[in-house]
Amino acid sequence: MKLGNLDGRAVLITTDNPDEPRAVDVHKASDGRFGPDPASLFADWSAFFDWALSVRVDDPGNALGFEVAKLGAPSPAPRQIFAIGLNYTAHAAESGFEAPTGLPPVFPKFVSSLTGPVTEVVLPEGGNTDWEVELVAVIGRTASHVAEADAWDHVAGVTVGQDISERVTQLSGPAPQFGLGKSFPGFSPTGPWLVTADELPDRDDLELRCDLDGENVQLGRTSNLIAPVPRLIAELSKVVTLYPGDLIFTGTPDGVGLGRDPQRFIEAGQTLVSTIEGIGDLRQTFVATPTGSEPR
Repeated sequence: MKLGNLDGRAVLITTDNPDEPRAVDVHKASDGRFGPDPASLFADWSAFFDWALSVRVDDPGNALGFEVAKLGAPSPAPRQIFAIGLNYTAHAAESGFEAPTGLPPVFPKFVSSLTGPVTEVVLPEGGNTDWEVELVAVIGRTASHVAEADAWDHVAGVTVGQDISERVTQLSGPAPQFGLGKSFPGFSPTGPWLVTADELPDRDDLELRCDLDGENVQLGRTSNLIAPVPRLIAELSKVVTLYPGDLIFTGTPDGVGLGRDPQRFIEAGQTLVSTIEGIGDLRQTFVATPTGSEPR
């Protein structure tokens, strides 16, 4: 199942023709039982999932074409957004750290930075803005002290995420400001839709890549995660409660601008495309801070 957020309404997506995705309005198709708010679906995910399996999204009479640019975040109102750092060995090395042996570093991305898949992002003035493609797990059932073997049962699905990072803010001060440096407006795009694990070729081994103006800058596989999705959920849920709709940005592979020699960062006018196998892609275009804007 693919679940999208089209102009603020929950839709089931069919991508039988990738060039012309089509959508079924959940609220209308369910006679008002589910939706229209996409965020409301996660509160009773099991019932919604069972109902959605019965919907003929491939029927042209049910599904209507749409513009991907009108999609919002698949989970638009998470209570919490968790982000995981240094969760690929090669990325830890390029960042100047040893690979973590326990739970990798955890930090928040604030909800005000969350957007959909096709956006324009303003580059913070005086900053160095970097790219980090990531698999994002969306929680579907409340999770507290969950066993690793049961963790996937608490996942509604996965989506593509970009942990856009402004490195000057992130690395300023006596201690790094990870949460702030990664939470400017538009710095947490997700989408294009949520995909349930049963639709993936292998939920534990997906290719992810990032291209800047057509040049490949990151290429990796989620099978190389130091702490895979089940372990992240198990470890996080020992400390905090994970709620339906919450997001976990699982970490990025190597190839970020900060780790290059010389270092390289996003410039105004450039376009970033982030893709994960079996899910889809994000597209962010970057613009300079407008002249006369208030400093952030």
